[in-house]
Amino acid sequence: NKFGNRTTPNEDFAAGSSGDGVVIQVHPNDTAQQIGTEAADKGVVASSGAFLEAALQNNAITSVQPGYYLLTSGVPASRAVEELVDPASRVGNMVISEGRQLHDARDVNTGSVKKGIYTLISEASCVDRTGSGSPTCISYDDLNAAGAVDDPAALGVPQWATDRVEGVPDRDRQLEGLIAAGTWDFDPSAAPADILKQLVSESATRYEDTGILTAGSNSGLTPYDTLVAASLVERESLPQDFSKVARVILNRLAVPQKLEFDSTVNYSLDTTEVATTDADRATVTPWNTYASEGLPATPISSPSIGAVQAVEMPADGDWLYFVTINQAGETLFTRSYDEHLANIGKVEAGFLDSGR
Repeated sequence: NKFGNRTTPNEDFAAGSSGDGVVIQVHPNDTAQQIGTEAADKGVVASSGAFLEAALQNNAITSVQPGYYLLTSGVPASRAVEELVDPASRVGNMVISEGRQLHDARDVNTGSVKKGIYTLISEASCVDRTGSGSPTCISYDDLNAAGAVDDPAALGVPQWATDRVEGVPDRDRQLEGLIAAGTWDFDPSAAPADILKQLVSESATRYEDTGILTAGSNSGLTPYDTLVAASLVERESLPQDFSKVARVILNRLAVPQKLEFDSTVNYSLDTTEVATTDADRATVTPWNTYASEGLPATPISSPSIGAVQAVEMPADGDWLYFVTINQAGETLFTRSYDEHLANIGKVEAGFLDSGR
């Protein structure tokens, strides 16, 4: 019944008692009774009934969001509820921005480091179970090792990506693009492989919800190549030009003509800048689209849903070239190479200079 089992007293731990922290999960649409059951099962409170009674006395319980929370074990129910409603108790929560890579990337011009997805997971995994002030975190190296195993299916890789992931030449990059941008909750007490499996499998669902499995009838691309192309769109353009850049990619693949995207040169260097050097563009890598025809071996980042949808439903046009001419993102498209050269002449001074 909703108010717990009234046939036995609602046992409660005495004030002053406590143990180490434990992680509990609040599921979407959980009632206070359901949260109390989980808290009792994990040893946070003595009984779900005591938790429910305390929750009914605390209006903030209604604002608790689904996710994972670190609560002290063996405490009075009133304290457990106070901890739960404190935003500082939330753990395993992170935001992955669009265009984020698995690994850290350094900006050539500023030297600043853009944290990769493995670093974001590592930081979000930090939990101070003992209250010592020294949290325990899953390391970047442990996540990288877990993500580099030879069995993609064990990591939640969907069937439509398995063959391609098995063929990725660098195991450290095999999950690139397969952990979607967005807000995530994961259990920081779980094993690294289990965390990655959750993120990858739930990401596959997010991508599949866009229609990626059937979009090939329009674009001619497999679901995995749709993701690869979307990652290029994300890196090469602003949202207002996504569908036009998607069309340029498809038009070039159809010619076939090399894509020649600077973002694919920078990718394997783990650096970011607008321009690239002649030497880097000439270096053959599985990702460099100056040196080889076709799409890169993997996505080069985690694309936004908007970029995925742009590849699935590209704009109509015959363009083969585009150039962004200023910091504001103004981009000019054309089919004519001569006109493209003229457009390059409109680039603001210094905008495309390499910092290397």
